[in-house]
Amino acid sequence: MAGEGTSSLLIYGDSISAGYGMEKEEQWSRDLEVLFKKDNFKIKIFNSSVSGETTGGGVSRINKVLDELKPSYVLLELGGNDALRGYPPDRIYQNLMTMINACKDRGIEVFLMQIRILPNYGKRYQTQFESVYSKVSAASGVTLIPFMLEEVALNKEFMFDDGIHPNEAAQPLIAKFVFESLREYLK
Repeated sequence: MAGEGTSSLLIYGDSISAGYGMEKEEQWSRDLEVLFKKDNFKIKIFNSSVSGETTGGGVSRINKVLDELKPSYVLLELGGNDALRGYPPDRIYQNLMTMINACKDRGIEVFLMQIRILPNYGKRYQTQFESVYSKVSAASGVTLIPFMLEEVALNKEFMFDDGIHPNEAAQPLIAKFVFESLREYLK
């Protein structure tokens, strides 16, 4: 839990937020905390992201994590692994809504990150999947923020050879992008 007068942000995501292939000190969530401090934000960052996490896995953990950490804000970054498995967009929608409602029931403000996928899943699935996020945002009233890998994913210099996970060089860029996306809402 954050100290008195300090708010806290829980990053609740998958391997992209869990810092796949990196030490904790190299992950973008650490860089994000530094950026907030430099800008005089009194905010503690918790990262409960899990590599390979699906929205279903997120649902199974959310109540315990929220009750334990009691964050002021949650950045929800899940769905990419659902897409890799070809899960139905309706199920992803329901799972995201369940997690958002768990947060709202506790008075926690949620930021939902748009997730983008490669077109090799077919245009129809890609469109259905990616549109889930704007639908969830509209239905729940939570703020939708842009995909954090928008500027990174297509640049081989910032990605591991798997083409899915950002490397160490990408972490400060991701942190800056997330910081700029959230900062106006946290002021």
